[in-house]
Amino acid sequence: MDPANVGLVPDGRPTVRLPNLELIRISLYWLGLSSIFAGLNSILTGRLEFTDLVDKQDAGRALFLVSISGAVIAMVVQPTIGSISDYTISRWGRRKPYILIGSILDMLFLIGIASSNTLVALAAFIALLQFSSNFAQGPFQGYVPDLVPAAQVGTASALVGLMQVLGNVAGFVIGAIATATNQFGLGLIALGVLELSTMLSVVIRVREGPPPKSRAGRPWRAIAAEAWGTDILQERSFLWLVASRLAILMGGSVLVQLATFYLSRSMGLNQTDTGLVLIPLTGLVAVGTVISVVPAARISDRIGRKPVIWTSCAVGGAGLAIVASAPNLPIAFLGSLLYGVSAGIFLAVDWALMTDIIPKASTGRYMGLSNVATASAGVLALAFGGTLMDLVGGPGAGGLGPRAALMFGVVLLGVGAILLRPVDERRREDRIAGQETATAAVEVALS
Repeated sequence: MDPANVGLVPDGRPTVRLPNLELIRISLYWLGLSSIFAGLNSILTGRLEFTDLVDKQDAGRALFLVSISGAVIAMVVQPTIGSISDYTISRWGRRKPYILIGSILDMLFLIGIASSNTLVALAAFIALLQFSSNFAQGPFQGYVPDLVPAAQVGTASALVGLMQVLGNVAGFVIGAIATATNQFGLGLIALGVLELSTMLSVVIRVREGPPPKSRAGRPWRAIAAEAWGTDILQERSFLWLVASRLAILMGGSVLVQLATFYLSRSMGLNQTDTGLVLIPLTGLVAVGTVISVVPAARISDRIGRKPVIWTSCAVGGAGLAIVASAPNLPIAFLGSLLYGVSAGIFLAVDWALMTDIIPKASTGRYMGLSNVATASAGVLALAFGGTLMDLVGGPGAGGLGPRAALMFGVVLLGVGAILLRPVDERRREDRIAGQETATAAVEVALS
């Protein structure tokens, strides 16, 4: 399917239905991308908890410090490169060159992290990894709005959510095995290999969407600056949705980012057992996601996106509260399963809602901006949740630190639910049509 043959409605929405295999190919790279930072986090927390890299009393803040610069880079790079890709002309299309280059650089920087033995070196290579990963991710996430018609947005969003969670699980399993066997370097290299293999599914097999936007003679620096234009302030529903997404992802990130500390301190496990227990813990999250992601997307097509996301917040809050108060591993596993159900619901419907409301001609820009929340959620969860964990108490405080951080995650999910209220969930083309109808009616009444 050439770009010229991709049917479009006036706002740029594709109309040609895609085969299911094509939807899977579009989504598969999310598995590799998601595995990178899930596995990296698991490996970093393992090194901080079970080696002499830092004083264990400061482990939460140390994890934040090595991550903060990379998160800032991600927030700048992803929308900027995504916006540039909207205008890019190349033999491979407007998205693929960035995906290929970013993925190769990811592998090189993961090797750099594997060879680093100081916090400064770790922070430097993590920052570089954030640059290269978001160099690829910003343009890549434009594919769903580029290619998927309205009737398939729910299905495509469910597949994106599923691949993201499966990627998180794959990353955590690799990280858990690396922690249990004390083979942190090999674990990082395995993450890079996984990402490169899924990248090929996009670069080789995924079709291109609509032709790029015209630069109209403007220099590339002006195109890059466009990503941060103040016209974004007129998209009020988009801004509220990004704020809601940030709070909800932060809530879940508290569990994800601090799981190693929770198992070690709150459950009293040693290094080997912590690594091994991380596998069923993340496996239950995957099970919860798999059973919820597709039904959630289909239900949202019938009753609307926002009620389903509110349900996700309620289920996720219950899951985190159970983990926070769990007296033993079986109860913690139950809470993790509930959180997995919540994550599946949210990831499926959140992407569908974002795709519904953004301007389709600038998908790279808007999807990049929306993932400022994704890029910053983990590091902000560490900034607040990790610091709270350290303030409440380190390893000698009976495991209260990680439990307090998890309860903070429950609060964040509630905040995310509240911030979702002002979002207008109507599809953009329907909203525009409604505004035009209302304007015409006013003109007739005044004539």
